Amino acid sequence: MSSNPKLEDNLRAAILAEPDVVLDDKDLMQALVSANERARGDNVIDLRGIAMQRLEARLDRLEDTHRSVIAAAYENLAGTNQVHRAILRLLEPVEFEDFLRALGSDVADILRVDHITLVLETTVVQDDPAVDKLGGVLTIAEPGFIDQYLTIDRGGPARDVTLREVHHPNRRIFGALADQLRSEACLKLDLGPGRLPGMIVMGARNPRHFTPQLGTDLLSFFAGVFERSMRHWLS
Repeated sequence: MSSNPKLEDNLRAAILAEPDVVLDDKDLMQALVSANERARGDNVIDLRGIAMQRLEARLDRLEDTHRSVIAAAYENLAGTNQVHRAILRLLEPVEFEDFLRALGSDVADILRVDHITLVLETTVVQDDPAVDKLGGVLTIAEPGFIDQYLTIDRGGPARDVTLREVHHPNRRIFGALADQLRSEACLKLDLGPGRLPGMIVMGARNPRHFTPQLGTDLLSFFAGVFERSMRHWLS
């Protein structure tokens, strides 16, 4: 630096005036450390430098983890807000038909899914014009259909919430949109003593929208509120 008056006058004065700026600049400090190592030669091992490198690597990992935790927290908060808005929308209708229409339209939009179907089991399965007028949001099935559907790709009892990728979507549930859907969330509903179970099926075009690795707490909460609303309507 002494051989360069420009560096002597400007850069050296700036560094001396604010040395903390240099210490806080990661790239600059790395360059200085590297220059110092080259000046010592290959025969000198700086254990302190090695330790600093390991600390820097650990710090980088901690920063990545910190960013991941913050991103997950924001995502969880956004999901919570979506479910709350969807529930409030379900509580607005005063007629059962409007309640079902809201489920298939506004609630689906709020939850950002491509289709929602309510499946109800009944001992009398027949074509009903009133069901057809609801635009595919309601499907009637025979007893046992729901448990069979939930366990179609595995053994054991049916879970309350099932998230999975689907390769051959059920046309009975999704109707004309079945060929476009690639993942689904199935929420089993307890409609009260003496009543057959129900099920909400949410379908998405994105195969990664619903995967078994995702949390189910918010969906379980949504299902709990919905089944209590259904008990009210059925009574």
